[in-house]
Amino acid sequence: MNQLKEHNLKDLNNISVSSSDKTHGVKHLAIIMDGNRRWAKSKGMPSIAGHREGVKTLKKTLRYCKEIGIKYLTVYVFSTENWARAEEEVKFLFDLLKQVLREELKDLIAEGGKLKFIGDIASLNEGIKQIIQTAESQTATNESINLQIAFNYGSKAEITQAARSIAEKVQKGEIKIDEINEGLIEEHLYTRGIPHPDLLIRTGGEQRISNYLLWQIAYSEIIVSPLMWPDFDEAVLDECLQEFTTRSRRFGK
Repeated sequence: MNQLKEHNLKDLNNISVSSSDKTHGVKHLAIIMDGNRRWAKSKGMPSIAGHREGVKTLKKTLRYCKEIGIKYLTVYVFSTENWARAEEEVKFLFDLLKQVLREELKDLIAEGGKLKFIGDIASLNEGIKQIIQTAESQTATNESINLQIAFNYGSKAEITQAARSIAEKVQKGEIKIDEINEGLIEEHLYTRGIPHPDLLIRTGGEQRISNYLLWQIAYSEIIVSPLMWPDFDEAVLDECLQEFTTRSRRFGK
């Protein structure tokens, strides 16, 4: 994995990129938004302050992705492992999600954003499920940018449920065993219909995937930034996109 140095990746001034393609070829950007709690701790604040600041960073990032033409943004908000955190923090994260959806949905609709949640949403309580379903429904026809929120998400669980669903269809005679291929598996993932990420960025300096989009990032480029998520900004994203242009994507060839 390549790691950003301070605020800069490296000197990329000699790279010539068309001003008309500010995405640098990235159609789908995935982000592990790590470092909210450490950011807050470094400033003597409670964890919840870091999460609130992280929401502000997400809003700015989404708006910038739309501005430069990135069509898909997928962000890791709450993992299946996050249930192990303190009950108070988990409750705050759920309350924060509900608050953000209520307060920001109108702006997302106005900007043409389409919202989709990926993860085990069915197991959540009815109140938050209804809020999520309403948000998805109200943005379903928008096309300017597609925002995927990975919530109660774990890639191992995603692949397991896909296998279970396919097995049930085989048992019912709806699918033959020799019809099972990669395409069929993808049709049973939470991300069906969404192109695989071109680039995965993880903030916070940790160099691991954390059970995130394991199937989908098989050939994604990966960049790790030492910056905590609340400190991530448009300039750093530009650097990451420029770094992406230096990668040779051979897809195993």
